[in-house]
Amino acid sequence: MDEKREMLRHYLAAIAYRAQKALRDSPEGFGDHRAARGVRTPRELARHITSVLGYARTFFLGGTYHAEPLPTFNDEIARLHDMLESLSEHITSAAFDRVSPEQLLQGPLSDAMSHVGQIAMLRRLFGSPVPPENFIVADISAENVGADQPDPISPDEVWTTPDG
Repeated sequence: MDEKREMLRHYLAAIAYRAQKALRDSPEGFGDHRAARGVRTPRELARHITSVLGYARTFFLGGTYHAEPLPTFNDEIARLHDMLESLSEHITSAAFDRVSPEQLLQGPLSDAMSHVGQIAMLRRLFGSPVPPENFIVADISAENVGADQPDPISPDEVWTTPDG
């Protein structure tokens, strides 16, 4: 596999890792928390990320993709990881005829990572912030885009929120 495909697959794994970091041990009700009018809930963000990644997959499969709402937040999270796996498989073996690896990275993959960051921010606004860690040493593997992500290797043992 060429280096660009490997890098894209690793980026998908980083999306999976960071998504699970933002979702791990989230409090009851978090998935449907609306921070303000017009702001997506974490469940809506998970569905949107799936749609963005599904759009990326259409460059390999053709057609269109739009994720319809699922009944629960956990269902949305499972579908998100299924889509990460499917896209990773296509990046591994499909031809880049309709999009370049760079376009995939600068467009839908970067968009997906931004939305994962929004979920993490919503955790803080919900009163349950995600502890920081040193992502340089995180145990991220291109082979793992599933929901079962490893715990942080280098979490910040002592950290404070901006208000103390």
